[in-house]
Amino acid sequence: MFIFTAKVRKGRIAAVAVAAAVVCGVLVTGSVLAGGRDAAASAAVDPKGVKSNEDRIAYLGSYGWTVSEEPVSVEELLIPEEFDETYSQYLELQASQGFDLTQYCGKRVKRYTYQVTNYPTGETNVQAGLLIYKNTVIGGDVLSAQLGGFIHGLAMPS
Repeated sequence: MFIFTAKVRKGRIAAVAVAAAVVCGVLVTGSVLAGGRDAAASAAVDPKGVKSNEDRIAYLGSYGWTVSEEPVSVEELLIPEEFDETYSQYLELQASQGFDLTQYCGKRVKRYTYQVTNYPTGETNVQAGLLIYKNTVIGGDVLSAQLGGFIHGLAMPS
């Protein structure tokens, strides 16, 4: 067992105690605010219960997207029973976002496509699409509808 002793003035002890209290207060406040923000974000990004147009817009908004008030298209799609190589990149994109389309083989889904109005580069003719099965988002993407455009997940690019 070791015992350390030191001679410290009361003023220094009080100053260190106050500084420690301030640092702890800042850390606690920061973690509470960050926790509240994460809880709100995770609640907003919940893919279940997306029933209405407002829900779909709010879902895209939770990723930071501002989109048209109404979808530019609504399509009913049949997820193939078996995926061939042409789907491999799209399946990888969806999997990278936590979506597994293989669970929906042979199912009919709806694709809602919205015009994005706040793409970070200022590019126009960008669309955000959501795949919905029974009020649950099962996939999504953001793409440029121009020739030679791009496609990426729902997350806002840096």
